[in-house]
Order: sequence, then structure tokens, then C-alpha cells
Amino acid sequence: MSEQENQQTTQDESHVIAERRAKLKALREQGVAFPNDARRTHHAADLHREHSEKSAEELEPQAIRVGVAGRMMLKRVMGKASFATVQDSTSRIQLFITKEHLGDELYDAFKKWDLGDIVSAEGVLFKTKTGELSVKVDKLRLVTKSIRPLPEKFHGLSDQETKYRQRYVDLIVSEETRKTFVARSKIVAAIRHFMLDNQFLEVETPMLHPIPGGASAKPFTTHHNALDMQMFLRIAPELFLKRLIVGGFERVFEINRNFRNEGLSVRHNPEFTMMEFYAAYTDYKWLMDFTEQCIRAAAIAAQGTATVMYQGREVDLAKPFQRLTIVDAIQKYAPQYTEAQLEDAAFLRAELKKFGLDALPHLGLGALQLALFEETAEAQLWEPTYIIDYPVEVSPLARASDTLPGITERFELFITGREIANGFSELNDPEDQAERFRKQVEAKEAGDDEAMYYDADYIRALEYGMPPTGGCGIGIDRLVMLLTDSPSIRDVILFPHMRPEA
Repeated sequence: MSEQENQQTTQDESHVIAERRAKLKALREQGVAFPNDARRTHHAADLHREHSEKSAEELEPQAIRVGVAGRMMLKRVMGKASFATVQDSTSRIQLFITKEHLGDELYDAFKKWDLGDIVSAEGVLFKTKTGELSVKVDKLRLVTKSIRPLPEKFHGLSDQETKYRQRYVDLIVSEETRKTFVARSKIVAAIRHFMLDNQFLEVETPMLHPIPGGASAKPFTTHHNALDMQMFLRIAPELFLKRLIVGGFERVFEINRNFRNEGLSVRHNPEFTMMEFYAAYTDYKWLMDFTEQCIRAAAIAAQGTATVMYQGREVDLAKPFQRLTIVDAIQKYAPQYTEAQLEDAAFLRAELKKFGLDALPHLGLGALQLALFEETAEAQLWEPTYIIDYPVEVSPLARASDTLPGITERFELFITGREIANGFSELNDPEDQAERFRKQVEAKEAGDDEAMYYDADYIRALEYGMPPTGGCGIGIDRLVMLLTDSPSIRDVILFPHMRPEA
């Protein structure tokens, strides 16, 4: 939209708002402008489900009386009879409004009501000549006066930012948006039920941490006035959940927010929802099977099938997920690299420079291989694929392999080229964990602002003894993106973070 068109739109909207404010003023003079006693007896979707298949002849003798309420989305005035469509949280239904049933005064008032106004209506169900289920209204009431007009065109790409900023308007006018967030609710509910059915205990752990931990990320900082201490919004609940494993809760999970002070993208929002779970007497192989089942259950709950379409391509969540090591994935998707080259740290450093990455001197072979994987193979992992056996140096909380030096029992799950989940056999050796924390502190001192802090209390907890445990985190927002065919994380977060309006 050009600047001149934008100015014209603003002027037109200001004129409409002024007219509506005048109508509201008149309502205030007549009495209670915003009544609080409006009630309804039926939702639109229920009426359609129960009565849409009935013929006009079947409905007429039943004289089914209903009370509906919602936002007026369409209005067609035709002399002594009019039609209006109201939308509630479930669907829309048509009202048939006549001067005969309402009387002159109320009918004339109705003609001045605006699209976007919230109304309640009572009457009898019937079918119009075109076969549309409708309410023959004999009681009608203006419940809430809408001052701002609904947008005429709200679905174009040019309005994408407005849709995110004014989600309340987006939800009013876009059925697709409403479906997305209903699906999100079903996905979260399905995951919760799946966990509870598998004997997991749902818990809540702190959002404010004295030490950021549980993941490698840059935290948000804040200050607690009463304690006069710096605190951090949590980047992960992991260390607190594992304290509960130490305490004897053998299966725990939490669905809640994490906060990471990172950039914005179609895959990243500074606050996001994770489901993390921990199970004693399991390992990363058990976790992969269990995570696969959980995601499949969520897909079926949201879509009715484990085979979904994402951006025009099929994703089959029904078949067993693939499993590849980092090196296997590079050789599969970037076969130009030889086995010898992938074992040569100097070669990898030089190769990463071609991708614009200047590897820090402290990075070892495993971390260099991971960096090359991220540049060459990650985006090509369309079908569900577990990348397994991550190097110790990039997995400070994962148990080291008993048979493969320098490797941990860790996986990351990728679907449509995006990381969806991260899990591993947990490190329960307190001395090994303490040494890993010390190396993270050294990395932080070397310039890595995402490296972890040393958490002495967590080491103390491990010293009481934690059983063999597997733990995993599933990114709820990215999973919802997949299952609702949404291209951006902002499409599945009701109120995504945005720059301030000008």
C-alpha cells in the first residue's frame, strides 16, 4: 500500500470511528450501553450439527426455540425484512429479522447497527428457501457496540505484520487462524494425556533461576528487589526436573515457557513452549521410541492421521523414524566429502570458512563435524530423522558412551529440516558433570556467551545419587507448525514478539 493510500485509509477509518462513537453516545443517553446480563442457550456449531440435515417441513412443526449470541459479520437490510450473520466461538448462524416480529422502533435501531457489533437473539429455527438453517428472530439486543470497523481485506501478505500485532482482529476475521489455535490446544492436550497415560507426573519448576542452565543459550536477565540479586529467565527446566528424579519422582514432565535472548526468525521466538520429560531406568534408545510415539499421537489428535502435508510436501509420521550419525548424515546429503576429510580438523576449519564460519580455536573435531552438518545436511532432513551420537564437547549434560570415546548417548530429531526434539541418556556421574561444567566455564571465559554456568547445587543433588535416566525436550511451537502446515513460528504463537510500532 502506498503512503497516499495508507493516509486515505486512516482518514476513512477515523471518520467511521467518529460516527460509531456518536452512536455509542446515543446509547449511553438511552441507558446501559454495555449490558452485562446477556445469556445464550445454544452455540452455532451445535445447531448446525443437530439440525442442518432436517428439511424445512421437519423443522416447522418442532418450533425449536434457541438463544444465540455473537459478533455480527454480515448484514443485508431489505425493507421490512433483513438478514444478519452472527459468529460465535464455534461457527456462524444466520438471523432472519423482520419489522413484524420486532416492532418499528427496534427494527429501525437494528438497521443502524454496524458490522462487528456483538448481539444476542432469540427465536425459532427454520430453513430459508435456499435451505440455510436460520433463526426467525423475535427478540434482538445490541450487547456490545463496536467502535472500530473490521478490516475489509485482512488476508493478504501485506497485512501479515498487522495480523501478528492485532491477533484479536485476526481471530475475528480468519477462520484459518482460529483453526490453527484450536489445533494447537488439541496437540498440547494430546501430549499431556499421552504422558499421563504413561505414568508421568506433571510438575512445575521455577521460571526465575539464580543460575541459567539446562541448555546452551544466552539468557534474559532481571533483578529481584527484595533479595537484591540478579536472576535469569529460564532457558530450560532440565536441571530442576532432574533434581526431582534424584528426589524419587521417577517419571516427570513439564509443559511451559523457556526464554532465550536470541534473534527472531521463522523458527525462533524469544519465548517459546517446550515439553521436557525425564524417566528413570531408561536411555536414549528408549527415548527415541517413546518420543516417536508421542509425536505420532499428537498428529492423530490434531489431524486424524499420522501422515501430514507441510508446505505442499508429505511428511509420514507413521513409519519408523530414520537414525543417522552426524557423519552418516553429511555423507548422505553432501557426498562430496570423503571419510578422511571428515576426520581432518584442519580441513573442516578451512571448509567452514567457505560458509562464513570462523571456528573458535577451542572447538574439537566433533564440534567441527556438527557445524558442517548444520551447513550441509540439516535443512535436507525432510522425513523424521534422529541424528545420534553427538560429541561430548557440545553435550555438557549428556552421558558419555561407554564404547565410543568422545561421543555421548544423545539425539536430535529433525523433521522438514528443523530441530523438533533433543534428548539423551542423562549424565549421573557427579564428578564427570562437575568437570563438564568447569569446561563450560572455560568456554565462557574464551568468549562463548551461550556456554553454561557452574551449578554447585545441581552437583550436590547428583552426589545424593540419580538413577540411570533418559530425558528429552520437544519444541511445541515447531511441532504445531508442522501439524498445522504453518510456515512461521509467529503463525502458531498467539502473541509473538514484535518490534514496537512506529
